[in-house]
Amino acid sequence: MPDHQQTAVQAELARAKVNLALHITGQRNDGYHLLESLVAFPQIGDRIALEPSEKLELDIDGPFARELDPAGDNNLVLRAVRGFAERAKINVPSVKITLTKRLPIASGIGGGSSDAATTLRLLKDVTGVYLSDEDLHELAASLGADVPVCLSPEPQVMRGIGGDLAAAPLLPDCGIVLVNPKVSLDTPDVFRALDKKNNPQLAKMPDAFDDIAALIAYLTNSRNDLQTPAMSVCGAIGEVLNFLQGDSRILFSRMSGSGATCFGLCAPTEMRAIETDLRTAHPDWWIASGALS
Repeated sequence: MPDHQQTAVQAELARAKVNLALHITGQRNDGYHLLESLVAFPQIGDRIALEPSEKLELDIDGPFARELDPAGDNNLVLRAVRGFAERAKINVPSVKITLTKRLPIASGIGGGSSDAATTLRLLKDVTGVYLSDEDLHELAASLGADVPVCLSPEPQVMRGIGGDLAAAPLLPDCGIVLVNPKVSLDTPDVFRALDKKNNPQLAKMPDAFDDIAALIAYLTNSRNDLQTPAMSVCGAIGEVLNFLQGDSRILFSRMSGSGATCFGLCAPTEMRAIETDLRTAHPDWWIASGALS
């Protein structure tokens, strides 16, 4: 590792990836589904911190820590570190990674993918080694279909199997409330319940969504094609959506990804009160709120 390795702790929010719209537009011969999705990265997420250590180690804390194996061979964070070292042609960095796991597991908001992508971003500064954009994208794609989009946590449009990315229009000031009934969903189960796989593409987007009303007008004419099949697998999703739709302060609600996390959009001034009221009504649900971007 270069001598100029930074000694301070490097930390960053690993933002949740929310599919504001998700259209399934086809399926390739190899089984991968084709999609178009408008994604946003609210100020809600896990926390990744890197600091110098005698060896590579991963410590996991936070409310969902018990659901992850810090020593598992399939841990995306450790795979990201080892993959970075291989691509950069350096020794595996001697760093302690602390993952504060705040996002529920297998919940349709890209928690593991964002953790891996955030780790890759921090490794550049910690090691002083910078991969080309192409190498970084290829490495991210090798870790999972959602990792490339999480490398740049800003509004984007995903296409293809997830790796064809483009900047999305600017999003307005908006609050978002995320709700998960504390149910994990396996994505393959949801896709197996999907009847139609050749659905219309996203409508053309404006250069910017000037206000919440403009964003909601666009989203109203879009879909999450996985929402209905996910609800057939997990009935609690319908309960969450019904509750969100019954709150007049929530201007739009939908499921994210393959579920079971749902989101509600609202005025920024309302999100904390909505979160508090939801926690009171459903203390058994996972609930978080923040700015949409």
